[in-house]
Amino acid sequence: MNKAELGLIGDAELVEELSMLTTQAARMRARMADIMAELERRRCARPTQSHARR
Repeated sequence: MNKAELGLIGDAELVEELSMLTTQAARMRARMADIMAELERRRCARPTQSHARR
């Protein structure tokens, strides 16, 4: 949606769009946190190089 299109939309619709985007952003942040936590869990679960060579 470009600036010209935004000018044609009423306040209620803009607020609705903003609310939807805010919700999507929150979901993406939560998903990113889940992925980062899983990667950290996997990293910590791997044996270190010094232990693997023994």
